Amino acid sequence: MRTARWGRVARLLTTLAVVLLVGAGAVAASELVHPRSFAEAVPVAEADAPAVASSAPPAPVPSEPAVAVPVPPPAFDRGLRSIDDPNSAWVVVNKLRPLQPLGYAPADLVDVGGGMHLRAEAAQAIAALRAEAAAAGVDIEVQSAYRSFEYQQGLFGNATARFGVAGAELRSARPGYSEHQTGLAVDVGGGGCDIERCFGDTAEGRWVVANAHRWGFLVRYPAGSEPITGYQYEPWHLRYVGPELATEMHATGVATLEEFFGLPPAPGYAAG
Repeated sequence: MRTARWGRVARLLTTLAVVLLVGAGAVAASELVHPRSFAEAVPVAEADAPAVASSAPPAPVPSEPAVAVPVPPPAFDRGLRSIDDPNSAWVVVNKLRPLQPLGYAPADLVDVGGGMHLRAEAAQAIAALRAEAAAAGVDIEVQSAYRSFEYQQGLFGNATARFGVAGAELRSARPGYSEHQTGLAVDVGGGGCDIERCFGDTAEGRWVVANAHRWGFLVRYPAGSEPITGYQYEPWHLRYVGPELATEMHATGVATLEEFFGLPPAPGYAAG
């Protein structure tokens, strides 16, 4: 009896174990078929979640502002006008560069007052310079202008008689070698000093040095330039070359035409 009873108990336990095993399998199967409950129970970490594509356009990347590159001004054209043609405002006349021909006479001379003449372009410029100076309280007077070959011949002869040839050549040009013969040179005065070195110390002389370039004039024979130009300091002797060249020389600090154009110094006349 006892043995039979234990046999029934054993069968019941076996049946119970089978039921429990089947139930556990059903639960596992339901989780496989319905993983949602497991996902809800164990949330996925945000770092592991797949990225969701956005339909919005990407934000523009700000570009750096354009930096303006400074453009250097064009180089001054030193070949713009002839330095050999006597009709050119840039003609260079010195003891090594006579006018060609020696008896050259300008065709466009106009009266600048007092029976004196200059080429039309230079005459207009000296009138404008004098008007501007007067407005600034400075009185600039024209003392000498165009001189013909024959007139210069007489001046040089007088200077030779007074100072000798060497002395004359520091003060006066031979005929055919004078800037006055071009019709582009003018001697000015004022402040009680006319055609003398003291003009450079007057208010008029200082104004000329500071402003003449704006009308196209330069002091042709500055102090210290004797070994280059061949002439002593003449603060009164102005040479018209046009505003472009005069302004360029003033801005760059080049004192003489010989230096600006790379010409050899002309302290004396060529032999012969």
